[in-house]
Amino acid sequence: MSTTTLDAPVNVSIDEPRARFRDLVSAEWIKLWSLRSTVWAFVAAAVVIVLFNVNAAYADYSNWPGYSEETRAEFIPSWALRDAFTNFAGNGVVLAISAIGALTVTSEYSTGLIRTTFAAVPVRRSVMVAKVLVVTVVTTGYGALSAGASFFLTQAILAGRHAGMSITDPGALRAMAGAALLAPVSALVGMGLGAIIRHSATTIVTTVAILLMLPISLSGDHYWTALIGHATPHYAWTHLMEGDNITWAHYAYPTTVAGAWIVYAVWALIGAVLTVLVPSRRDV
Repeated sequence: MSTTTLDAPVNVSIDEPRARFRDLVSAEWIKLWSLRSTVWAFVAAAVVIVLFNVNAAYADYSNWPGYSEETRAEFIPSWALRDAFTNFAGNGVVLAISAIGALTVTSEYSTGLIRTTFAAVPVRRSVMVAKVLVVTVVTTGYGALSAGASFFLTQAILAGRHAGMSITDPGALRAMAGAALLAPVSALVGMGLGAIIRHSATTIVTTVAILLMLPISLSGDHYWTALIGHATPHYAWTHLMEGDNITWAHYAYPTTVAGAWIVYAVWALIGAVLTVLVPSRRDV
């Protein structure tokens, strides 16, 4: 009878399957909604934004009997659209959604989760592309719901004075799209700055300074300040709300609706590119 002795251990390697992109998207979706604060932030911001606009429409409804014939004649579309998408509401979108966008990146650095994520999936760009995709889809849907609710509620109130607009009226769809897309643009800018700064509070303060404080401090009556102002999402949003109405004729250097759409696209693209590329080129 003979026996066989194994003189050396046998190494068996099992290659784990690489993470599929849809798995990365699913993971980022779970991360986004894993905290209740995210849900409440979206809900609270949406309620406040819609209430700002509804309050403006109700104020015009109440004050309508005292308006002059000239004001009533000019109410549509300028004033009706301003009620649907007020400056307060636009600022609220920028504040809330840029902060949420920033936190989707900076929170992972502050908790150290980003190290675990990149250890599990070394292809960092794929992870960040998935994050950008999820945040863009969610905030675009959020923007569309908030803008749609604001438009239809405010116009229903104004309809009581025969001053409401339909979505098919000139300028209405443009304004609604501009209001809706302000959310993903703000989120992507917050994400891009978050990828660079990596600190939540500093990122949020920087984002607010760039998206709100800077454009507010600029004048449209001087060439260079107008040029810088028109290159910001805040000015672009304002122009998309008003279109080529008489308000813009008062500026010495007005912009165009097409230029406003380009500004939206450029800022969103820069934010997305920074979010994807910066983490792949820096140590965690």
